[in-house]
Amino acid sequence: MNKMITPRLIPALIAVAFSGTASASGFQLLEQNASGLGNAYAGSAAVAENASTIFYNPAGMTELKDREISGGLTAINTSYKFTDNGSNVGALATAGNGGDGGGWGYLPNAYASWALNKDWYIGLGVGAPFGLKTEFDNPWKGGAQSLMFDIKTINVNPSIAWRVNESVSLGFGLNWQTIQADYHRQVAVLSANHAATKMLLKLDDDAWGWNIGALFKLTPKTKLGVSYRSTMKYDLKGDIKFEGPVAQLAGSTTDRGAKASLELPDTFILSLTHALNDQVELLGDLSWTGWSSIQEVAVINTETKGVGSPLSTEGLPAQTLHTKFRDTWRVALGSNYRYNDALKLKFGVAYDQTPVKGENTRLVSLPDNNRWWLSLGAQWKATKDSTLDLGVTRLFVQDSKIDNDQFSDGRGRVTGSYKATAWIIGAQYSMSF
Repeated sequence: MNKMITPRLIPALIAVAFSGTASASGFQLLEQNASGLGNAYAGSAAVAENASTIFYNPAGMTELKDREISGGLTAINTSYKFTDNGSNVGALATAGNGGDGGGWGYLPNAYASWALNKDWYIGLGVGAPFGLKTEFDNPWKGGAQSLMFDIKTINVNPSIAWRVNESVSLGFGLNWQTIQADYHRQVAVLSANHAATKMLLKLDDDAWGWNIGALFKLTPKTKLGVSYRSTMKYDLKGDIKFEGPVAQLAGSTTDRGAKASLELPDTFILSLTHALNDQVELLGDLSWTGWSSIQEVAVINTETKGVGSPLSTEGLPAQTLHTKFRDTWRVALGSNYRYNDALKLKFGVAYDQTPVKGENTRLVSLPDNNRWWLSLGAQWKATKDSTLDLGVTRLFVQDSKIDNDQFSDGRGRVTGSYKATAWIIGAQYSMSF
């Protein structure tokens, strides 16, 4: 295997820094700054209060000072607890419910913008717009469908903005994004030996996309922002390993190649901000995510090792995840209260749809459902050129029923429900010079 440090190895080298658990619907991560966290990201494409506008709407750079930098860290703590309701899982029938499949994830971000002149700006942003990690105790009733699922992305976003006139600004960005997916499951529920054998899948790739935005100053107190981010199309490649007493089921314990195609969704944001007076500002957000781009993910063997199983035959699926996702909407409302020249208090609430259509297509690795956001934050201007933002959000996730039947494929029928909760805590430091 090539040991050179290539773009495809970057996620592995900084996996700890960019690991995260999904906070928005599906496995989207809205937390590309912490300054918007206190408003539940209401007004995200119109606020333009620091260089992180590069991600949400690059046109917002024209609202910034000549040179600005912004960096932050968001910590996400999730909890996914399963309750069984008559699952048919063969040799795993006496196994437990998996404990807590959630945990902590950490998302850093960094941005910089420069004014070339009074009307043209350039910038660079780095973040992780998609991510997920669920990991359940081994063994557990759903182990043949998933023990661990870990998705990491890194997005590098050079951007440019143009002030057309005092009322209109436009922005454009390119996106180079990497993805790494690690998936572990027990091979089957046919017998105790089968249930003790693990399949370990690792895939990665990189892809290019783009984003555009526009910012309109409707009045001196009102701004309207719109932005769009393109889909990201991946041809992932990697390998499959087997560990355990019947790894020979797949031909041998030798690694074999694997591939899969994946199209991460596009997004659209419409945002509005309005200053009621010198102290109170109102913010709103309506966003759409094209999750229907992911109807299924088929992992294909690219080598033949042994006979008698799709897990060992070239060109056949080792596994197909039948997601059948739908497009989703998110609505957010927020407000800011300027307590004094140095301190601003932030509030926000949001409703976020899940892309999961129902209990039959809900994956044990993604126990996702509709959720409410309740957010609080504070912004402190330490000096006229430096700002610290702190935010905290509690996610209230609707209990998720599951009835995922993969028994004919040897992976059992998992029937029950998940109780999920999450906390998000973030800090952002921004500076102009």
